[in-house]
Amino acid sequence: MTAYQRWMPNGPMAEHIRQMTARAAVAIRPYLPRRLRPDLPVVPVVRLTGVIGFSTPLRPGLSIAGVARMLDRAFAVRHAKAVALAINSPGGSAVQSHLIYRRIRALAEERKLPVVAFVEDVAASGGYMIACAADEIVCDPASIVGSIGVIGATFGFPEAMKKLGIERRVYTAGEHKSTLDPFLPENEHDVTRLKAIQQDIHAMFIGLVRERRGERLTGPENTLFSGEYWVAKTAKEFGLIDQLGDLRSFLRERFGEEVVMPPVPAERTFFGRRTPGVTGIASEAILPGQGLSGLGAGPRGLVEDLISALEARAIWARFGL
Repeated sequence: MTAYQRWMPNGPMAEHIRQMTARAAVAIRPYLPRRLRPDLPVVPVVRLTGVIGFSTPLRPGLSIAGVARMLDRAFAVRHAKAVALAINSPGGSAVQSHLIYRRIRALAEERKLPVVAFVEDVAASGGYMIACAADEIVCDPASIVGSIGVIGATFGFPEAMKKLGIERRVYTAGEHKSTLDPFLPENEHDVTRLKAIQQDIHAMFIGLVRERRGERLTGPENTLFSGEYWVAKTAKEFGLIDQLGDLRSFLRERFGEEVVMPPVPAERTFFGRRTPGVTGIASEAILPGQGLSGLGAGPRGLVEDLISALEARAIWARFGL
């Protein structure tokens, strides 16, 4: 037998090396980090927390720009059996909610991986839209779910301006450019146009829920899609969710006691700050030594950040949180 024949892919020497490599792999397996062991099931966990579309230093929120790379990394984890989403969001921007939903579905179909959503305090409105990207939705018994609707809110100050002697001057090119100006009296035509837009978005939301939940939906449609929300037990009876439970217990029951559940870390900027939308710790968004004065571009930036934080707080408060 020639040296070439011994080293051929099917030769005795090549076979001997394969056997040695296999034995070495078995020997070192117990010493590898659990997440690197190919014999253990892996389910990466992506945490999605915050108001959707509201991203300020005082109140980090969720957006496609903030979570896209984190989702990409989760679905690229080797030996993954599924991807888990830990959701805690009262909703927010319909567009950002839909973009995150679509990215999750695209990755799930591309990687052929099931997705399981685990709701913490709340998955309402846009938060529930994101949860619908999962193949199964699991909630704590005290979770709040639903609010399948569209809302818009603002303030009106024309009477206050009169009392203060303030004159509002608006110059536009375009008949409807000043639609819903809070410093002008409410215009019935503007309200009608806004409600028509809301109806279109609501119809899209309803279609998405019907597509994803299908025959699992059992509640009356005029109730399910009224914008109302429910505790998890009622949501389960309506078919909006699948099970009651928690992430750890569910995954261990589904994939075995040895399942590895590595959290997918949030993106960090050059200065070490977490990307808004993937952390619930607002203080991490403040650079060392900045204090509150560094949050925006001077006093005006700070005021805007405070207003955004109050708006986000109001959205959480709608669900008693």
